[in-house]
Amino acid sequence: MSGVVSGFTVIFIMVGIGWFLGRTRVLGDSAHEVLSRLVFFVCTPALLFHSLVTSDLSVIFSKTLVIAGGSALAIGAIYIVIARLWLRRAIPELAIGGLASSYVNSVNLGLPIAIFVLDDASFIAPLLLFQILVYSPMALITLDLSVTDPALGHASPKTTLRDAVIAPLTNPIVLGGVTGLVVSTTGWLPPTAILEPMKMLGNASVPAALLAFGLSLTGASIFKKGQSPRRDIALASVLKIVAMPALVYVVARFGFGETGHQLFAQVVIAALPTAQNVLVYATRYRRAQIMARDTALITTLGSIPAIAVIAALLA
Repeated sequence: MSGVVSGFTVIFIMVGIGWFLGRTRVLGDSAHEVLSRLVFFVCTPALLFHSLVTSDLSVIFSKTLVIAGGSALAIGAIYIVIARLWLRRAIPELAIGGLASSYVNSVNLGLPIAIFVLDDASFIAPLLLFQILVYSPMALITLDLSVTDPALGHASPKTTLRDAVIAPLTNPIVLGGVTGLVVSTTGWLPPTAILEPMKMLGNASVPAALLAFGLSLTGASIFKKGQSPRRDIALASVLKIVAMPALVYVVARFGFGETGHQLFAQVVIAALPTAQNVLVYATRYRRAQIMARDTALITTLGSIPAIAVIAALLA
């Protein structure tokens, strides 16, 4: 469990620093939004490009990709159906909520846990690829086409075929992932002069997202009645911490016949908390920000006992 403790300690320290910076106003009143935009437009696209260009795609495309990716889509779809029928939420809130219920913190927590607990970082690679190359683009394109805030350049709620084609081509995260995949499949390795700046910017993505998360907590009334959408948060948190690991167990055990360490690894990864990137997306589109923030906080706290129980039952 030392890897779990180490991974969560890193998160809490970084979020605490962000909260302190917000409380002291060292970075100014608009620091959270500026930092979130930096992560969205610069750091995350660079991370995706560098990660895909330098990755072995043959290791990534495996049954783990099917199990992790399929389960994430299923849980996200369950959230969307329930939130639409029960809570009557609009499409942007459904997109953010679907991510909050199934988008795993695969980098900041996933990598340390994969290395120190599972003894193999390759377990997290397929899920990381799925999230950055498939899941994020799906949600971001949906947000691009459904958010009608004039400040974001979406003044009309009417979606045209032209909008559907252009939206993916103007989203920096989608562009970073697609470009990285294309370059990787060609077998060409860009020179160091290109890769090193991408690596430097990409390395800033996770800590900057954690700092932005801490900044968002400054002066916030967590779970305050009338401000926090408690039912949305509860639904997303239960799906993320309870339903997703349970679904992965069933699919991996009975669908793919996995046992032992392989099964244990799949379920542990599914129990990781909601990634802070969901809050970055919510901040960018100015929709469901409180929901994304509070769900990330609850699942981060809840995943500690969840992983402990999984380790006791399956390790």
